[in-house]
Amino acid sequence: MPSPRVIVTRPAREAADWVEQLSARGLQAVALPLIAIGPSTAPGAQEALHQAHAQQDQYRALMFVSGNAVAYFYEQNMAFALTSKAQTAIKIRAWAPGPGTARALEQSGVPRENIDGPAADAPQFDSEALWQQVGPQIRPGDRVLIVRGRSATPEGAHDNAQGTGRDWLARQIEAAGGRVEFVVAYERGAPRFTADEVALAQQAAQDGSLWLLSSSEAVAHLAQALPAQYWGAARALATHPRIAEAARRAGFGLVRECRPALEDVVASIESAA
Repeated sequence: MPSPRVIVTRPAREAADWVEQLSARGLQAVALPLIAIGPSTAPGAQEALHQAHAQQDQYRALMFVSGNAVAYFYEQNMAFALTSKAQTAIKIRAWAPGPGTARALEQSGVPRENIDGPAADAPQFDSEALWQQVGPQIRPGDRVLIVRGRSATPEGAHDNAQGTGRDWLARQIEAAGGRVEFVVAYERGAPRFTADEVALAQQAAQDGSLWLLSSSEAVAHLAQALPAQYWGAARALATHPRIAEAARRAGFGLVRECRPALEDVVASIESAA
């Protein structure tokens, strides 16, 4: 039996990358971004971002909550960009909660040897697994900058899979004597579906497609976009237990969990055939 069609719901930039990788594995995948990403519109946000970028060498570590945090921290600061040689000379660490964020850091010119993330065999790729690896780096007085996103919609103000972990990590750093600062690199919002995207979502809710869910905020956006849709026949693959809970609350009939690494996602998709 062939593997099911996969609905990739990450933001557009990441969704395109995932569709390409899944297609290369012989899987049928289509992008339906459930989170729209753009520069932060909050007053003073861009100035604060530029300042943080210019002063990054004053921190023990920079923690990026996602690949989009990396992209907007570096790509939106091209006027302040460092050369690869200068970046190599900087002794700060770049923390990534998962392999996607680590890959985005490398693509932005951060040397691989400067990047820290969860152990390859960690049960989950999240802040808890990251702290197990980076905790020993922190000394009293060290400054850590957390580069994050900001939700433009009320239902996303407390994205469980990201916000809870980020706050937990900040508490661990402070308990170790470190100082935590935050900067908003981008803004998340609900997507505006085209008629074709609405039709795709409605079809995928009942034709056996497998929804690849990587954010509880994305699940909320889907429910908002199709408030009358019945999800009891829909199947989902969630990359974190909290996201799985959100999918079940939204009414998905079958929800499975897996780690967000590509190999684990591919294995789970193939086993769902």
